[in-house]
Amino acid sequence: MLRSEELPDCFYYQNKPTLITPNTSTPNHSLYLSNLDDQKFLRFSIKYLYLFEKAVAIDILKYSLSKVLADYYPLAGRLRPCGGAGDDDKLVVDCNGEGAVFAEGFMDISCEEFLQISRKPNSSWRKLLYRVEAHSFIEIPPLVVQVTNLRCGGMILCTAINHCICDGIGTSQFLHAWAHVITKPTLDLRILPFHSRHVLKPRDPPQVTHTHLGYTKTTFKDNNIHVDINQYLQSQPLVPTSFTFTSAHILRLKRRCIPSLKCTTFEALASHTWRSWVRSLDLSTTFKVKLLFSVNVRKKLIPEIPQGYYGNGFVLACTETAVNDLVASNLHHGIKLIQQAKSSLTDGHVRSMIDLLEDKNVKTDICSSLVISQWAKLGLEDLDFGQVKVQVSVPECVVEKFEYYMMDGLDEEENGEQNGFI
Repeated sequence: MLRSEELPDCFYYQNKPTLITPNTSTPNHSLYLSNLDDQKFLRFSIKYLYLFEKAVAIDILKYSLSKVLADYYPLAGRLRPCGGAGDDDKLVVDCNGEGAVFAEGFMDISCEEFLQISRKPNSSWRKLLYRVEAHSFIEIPPLVVQVTNLRCGGMILCTAINHCICDGIGTSQFLHAWAHVITKPTLDLRILPFHSRHVLKPRDPPQVTHTHLGYTKTTFKDNNIHVDINQYLQSQPLVPTSFTFTSAHILRLKRRCIPSLKCTTFEALASHTWRSWVRSLDLSTTFKVKLLFSVNVRKKLIPEIPQGYYGNGFVLACTETAVNDLVASNLHHGIKLIQQAKSSLTDGHVRSMIDLLEDKNVKTDICSSLVISQWAKLGLEDLDFGQVKVQVSVPECVVEKFEYYMMDGLDEEENGEQNGFI
């Protein structure tokens, strides 16, 4: 049994991975990326890790991937600067069928041992995804896959999917399509990808008709000293934390909202996490802090974005408040702000944001912000809503305080309490 919290090294069957290309000819063109796709903060890959007790044959995985790439052909292309110069230019996808990276390896570990080591996020997980040597983000292929066979006969499947090409809903759609080709090879895909991004093209000329708090930089002054919370956080060693909230925990959180306010589980947890994060940092009560959180706008636009839209169909909603107003009150204050931010995302607001982003100097304001991504409705797994997991990286020096505020009083039994959601 492994005693270390570190995964063993991965042995690769080949020195270099193979390239999996679409099994049929695909369109050869430059694919326009919308302003929602082409934001600087999305220039990274969304990574997934799946653990299987029984390995799938490599030949089946490769063949099925080549088959599904015929429909999801941008993932077999390459990102290119539109002007042919540096990373700061607008990006497009060169749909050239060059192929997705596929690596195969072996790790001397069992499924059970992996689960024991991986109860919390672990930096040694990086060993499970082939690292493509590249000088810049755009040189990394949009899809990188590694299959790691385990001692017990199981396997770990890791994927990295470029966030500029699709969002979490798109990655889920692709992974479901790949699984469909493996398990139901004779049946057509239930949802085909819709690749055209012109449904989110900016107006000509751009019309910024709304205020966009998430892109408005907030400067703090305390005794004439400018404070950048994000800069402070980046200067500290960050430690991943992980919390599991049961249905009883959620119920107790919602009961803390006084006066009572009908809210979703996400709204209650987001408000609670934001408030706990701010409390743990011991910020001046006069500071303004922001919460940024992703919202799917596929059904908020007029007309609605077509089914299967394979691009980024989310925006960051934003709300702001003074530290004192957030921490001195109960969850009601934060929940109300979150609901107002969500309801403000009308068709006109989103179109205005797309037009604003036509200016490539506009950047997301993260100097005072906690950014939350919601993964509960992406369809990546069969969800058990009896439990919800929250993971946040915080400075090492405040881990204990943050953990205390996140779980304070939630495990206490209340007379007559019944588990369940409100």
